[in-house]
Amino acid sequence: MSSRGLILAIESSCDETAAAVVERGSRTLASVVASQIPTHARYGGVVPELASREHLRAVVPVVRAALDEAGVTFGDLDALAVTSGPGLAGALLVGISYAKALSFARGIPLIAVNHLEGHIHAVLLNQREMALAAGEPDPADEPALALVVSGGHTHLYLAQPAHNSWTYKLVGRTLDDAAGEAFDKVAKLLGLGYPGGPWIDALARFGNPQAVPFAFSQIKTKLHLGGKAPRTKAARTAPIAALDPHFLFSFSGIKTAVLRYVELNGLRAEAQARAVLTLANPKPPQTREAALELCPQPVLDLVASFQHAVVGDLMKKTFAAAEALGARRILVTGGVAANRELRTRLTAEAQRRGIAAAFPTTALSTDNAAMIGAAAWPRFLAGEFAAADLSADPALALGV
Repeated sequence: MSSRGLILAIESSCDETAAAVVERGSRTLASVVASQIPTHARYGGVVPELASREHLRAVVPVVRAALDEAGVTFGDLDALAVTSGPGLAGALLVGISYAKALSFARGIPLIAVNHLEGHIHAVLLNQREMALAAGEPDPADEPALALVVSGGHTHLYLAQPAHNSWTYKLVGRTLDDAAGEAFDKVAKLLGLGYPGGPWIDALARFGNPQAVPFAFSQIKTKLHLGGKAPRTKAARTAPIAALDPHFLFSFSGIKTAVLRYVELNGLRAEAQARAVLTLANPKPPQTREAALELCPQPVLDLVASFQHAVVGDLMKKTFAAAEALGARRILVTGGVAANRELRTRLTAEAQRRGIAAAFPTTALSTDNAAMIGAAAWPRFLAGEFAAADLSADPALALGV
């Protein structure tokens, strides 16, 4: 067994099969991702059974590619790490089953990692790598408010380092759709490509963000529930009734508002025609001329207004939580963290308030295994290894 602190990490929670080799949680030696976008694009969303089958095909070649890229063998590894949840049950089981088999066959300890914790450590990993490159001290081990915002999650956590490990307290979350899910569904409604986030982000640049006055209402405590959690899909994975309503999100309403706008303005037929065009050309347009060939100006204005409203709501509740908790540092991570408007506006507002804001690179924002390897390192130091009966937990929660 080596002493380099090398962890081979595997991530298969949704529609991307990923493997990475990470050294001591602070240096990525290799990161390989096999995307399933072409498989799911025709359906406008992830099909769980297809995702599982694609993981079965990809997991062995992806792991081999990561080891080759890092220039290491199984004998050089100190540990294996794998995502145990949350995510799609079948997809998670592919990665877990393969990781358990490797662990048993090679005699390498296995570490189970929460996917949400991985996203938080994507920012920390990026900060550590930049500090190492610049010869500066590690800035990552400081308390922070973390906004995890992706296609499946919109959570606010207070993340605090403790004895070479981290603790997480749930501060806020969505009651229904995640922000990234709303992006995907609105893109599908408008006949745009999949995943919807990059399409919305690309087209919003050419629209008027004030054209359609979307607004979010204040979420109030439901008195008739008597303190119990509301019956939402979000309530299965984390407590809601005890959270401050000011830090709760809801994106189902704006999704419905876009649907009504499309219907009232006769944009449905145009959306169906666009769906055919985007399947033929799956990359978002990068110029105004190309955008106008695909979408009329009213659609571009609708897209810009939708994105502006969602970003505004994310910022409003994140900064409200930061102020209430006295947080001087904000980490933004997850697939939606790649959104250019969110990065620009949140960074500017953080600077105005004197708060440090950090985002991962675009590659580390979306699902990847490097973040799983980084999150596994504190658990390795603490000797927190997975039991032999480790299985997938699709509704795994993080924090208390």
